Amino acid sequence: MSGLGEARLERLRSLVDPETTAVVTMELQQGVVGPDALLPELVQRVAEAGTVEAAAKVCRAARAVGARVVHCTAEHRADGAGATENAKIMALIGKLRRERGLPTEAGTPGAALVSELGPEPADIVVPRMHGMTPFMSTSLDQMLRNLGTRTVVATGVSVNIGVLGLCLNALDLGYQVVLVRDAVAGVPAAYADAVIDNTLSLIATVTTSAELCSLWDTVQPENRP
Repeated sequence: MSGLGEARLERLRSLVDPETTAVVTMELQQGVVGPDALLPELVQRVAEAGTVEAAAKVCRAARAVGARVVHCTAEHRADGAGATENAKIMALIGKLRRERGLPTEAGTPGAALVSELGPEPADIVVPRMHGMTPFMSTSLDQMLRNLGTRTVVATGVSVNIGVLGLCLNALDLGYQVVLVRDAVAGVPAAYADAVIDNTLSLIATVTTSAELCSLWDTVQPENRP
């Protein structure tokens, strides 16, 4: 490995110190990436890319070394109260809710995480009922700070809006951001790749699930929970 590659890995290793790192999953729910989701194209892309499997692998590795796993979910009321249609995508969601209901309605199976992610007992679930990003008007920031988090490891969907917003908000709030490339997805795939290469790579350290888990595998046993 070149000196440059070694330096990059050492920097990544320091960023993902389990004591100060939280893996954040974004909307990996039955009603978002499952068979009854609103966006079949996204579901297909997630399946083709193995996004859920990569995110689950990262979550398992994080738990094994004592890093926290936090799941950010989207839930909706059946009557839409508390939400607003102030953007094209919000208007589409509102229209679908009125016509046939939403698969992420609070209390329904669609609002739950996909089974591969758990949640496990030590995981934290932070739902939101409006907006597009998990830091806005939720307790996510306060909870991460109370846990001593300095680095947010981003996984989930979609790169088009939600993951982009998650990373930008985390950056603005002072966190280091690590993006797991194979544990995120967007549509079309070429657009998601372009967003990662031309935008997210400027604000986050981009890695893969294999690389990140390999680094955590080297954590000494006495330092594990």
